[in-house]
Amino acid sequence: MDLSLKQRLLGAAVLIALAVIFVPMFISGSGPRQPTSLETTPLAIPPAPDREFQTRELDVAPPRPAAASPAAASPDRITTVDTASAPAPADATPASTAPPATAPAATKPTLAAPTAPAPVAAPAGKPGESAAAPRAGTAAHARYLVHLGVYSSSKNAADLVAALKKDGFAAYAEATDYQGKSAERVRVGPFADRAAAEAARLRIKQLKPSVPGSVVENADDAKADAPASLAANRAGGFAVQLGAFKAADEANKLRDRVRGAGFAAFVDKVNADGATLWRVRAGPEVDRAAAEKLRTGIKDRLKVDGMIVTQ
Repeated sequence: MDLSLKQRLLGAAVLIALAVIFVPMFISGSGPRQPTSLETTPLAIPPAPDREFQTRELDVAPPRPAAASPAAASPDRITTVDTASAPAPADATPASTAPPATAPAATKPTLAAPTAPAPVAAPAGKPGESAAAPRAGTAAHARYLVHLGVYSSSKNAADLVAALKKDGFAAYAEATDYQGKSAERVRVGPFADRAAAEAARLRIKQLKPSVPGSVVENADDAKADAPASLAANRAGGFAVQLGAFKAADEANKLRDRVRGAGFAAFVDKVNADGATLWRVRAGPEVDRAAAEKLRTGIKDRLKVDGMIVTQ
């Protein structure tokens, strides 16, 4: 067969094949589908709702505690706040003590046992209430001292006090008894808080490493309310002290009685001249005016007078 004829037949077959493939597509009108990712779908945005704005006022004052009977508060009867967690009691005999630099080698300082103060009268009466309210100002204000030992030689104590005063410390010596003999104990202070007392103790330890030192806390009785010009150093710095007790049970009774009348109250522990007292306080409050209002409310409902103190 002629070569040109073969080429013509092959070209005709190719054209027929292409017609078979593409002609039905043109007739039906269907072409290659557009990828879905390229399609655009119109979205109808709904109209904004027609509403009116409302203004509401919310009360941010904390709710008053619900009144509870004294019996219902008994599960936390022994809950107290210990504000006198000193590293070590100052009036306990140390394992080893050394005299100041000016003291003779044979004389060593010894720490004397504290003399307990007169007991605080506890209220008596029916359970949950006190017949006679304790004095509100008992052990109201705490003060901190740096105790530097008890010396049998007054000369050693005087020399140590003089050296400390020369270094700028408010040191003093006071007479005391130790094992039936007269002695003198040396102290520095007082300080308003434990942090200041600890800082003074560390400075004294650097200057006189041989002198034993510890921070002790003594609570003073308040004679009147905290001065009106005195500002609390933090929020909730005012409270109403209702008394101090030598027994935790009696303090808890008064606290439960105050809570039962709808007031917030708590018990904390403090040392006063070597004795442990439990103070009953209501609050705390942010400012003095709120503390005054709290004291008036307690006096009206419970007939218990209090004293405004700082926390």
